[in-house]
Amino acid sequence: MNDFTVSRRHLMTMAGSLALLAAPLLVALGPLARPAFARAVPANLTPQDETDLKRIQDYLNGITTMKAKFQQYSEKGGIAFGTIYLKRPGYIRIEYEPPSPMLIVSDSVSLHYYDPELDQINRVPVSASPLWFLLKDNIELGGDVTVTAFQRSPAAFEISIRQTDDADEGKVILELGDRPLELRQWIVVDQKSEEVRVGLFEAQFGVELDSELFRVPKKKS
Repeated sequence: MNDFTVSRRHLMTMAGSLALLAAPLLVALGPLARPAFARAVPANLTPQDETDLKRIQDYLNGITTMKAKFQQYSEKGGIAFGTIYLKRPGYIRIEYEPPSPMLIVSDSVSLHYYDPELDQINRVPVSASPLWFLLKDNIELGGDVTVTAFQRSPAAFEISIRQTDDADEGKVILELGDRPLELRQWIVVDQKSEEVRVGLFEAQFGVELDSELFRVPKKKS
């Protein structure tokens, strides 16, 4: 198993499913020095915006488990499909459908990337994922992350979020339906404005998930 100390900035550069990326790209990375980063500028929110954001935050905190199909799209990486299993706090499993054999599993401490074709496992800290805040025990749309834009349309919301102390690293855009609230899609935008979109469908919330789903994958040899 290969271990890497990687900042969110470097992961954002290679954004992938759930912004968790593909293991072969991680192999090229090593520890890099962090320069001084710009702080995120918060959006100018109205009282109604604040009320809706609090409602959305409460909704996200209410998601204990989730199982959903996903479609991932990027201009460079094409289209991929798979299934996401989420158990908060800290646990996630991402299974790609053929021809993409990748498996990504979080054991609440590390993200493990298993490539069965290469029989290779790579690992990065959960905290290095751009969407780390969605796996926290207590999700806050403030503090470590800053809401930099908030848009409302009929029965839908779009929230742009940046790392508070590193605004230059890119952003995550959450798209939710309203009436009722439902997480539908997220977009990871890197420093070069390149996007990876992950859309959810057939999502089930509050379902029972076997703990074996989050067992760290093992190499065949």
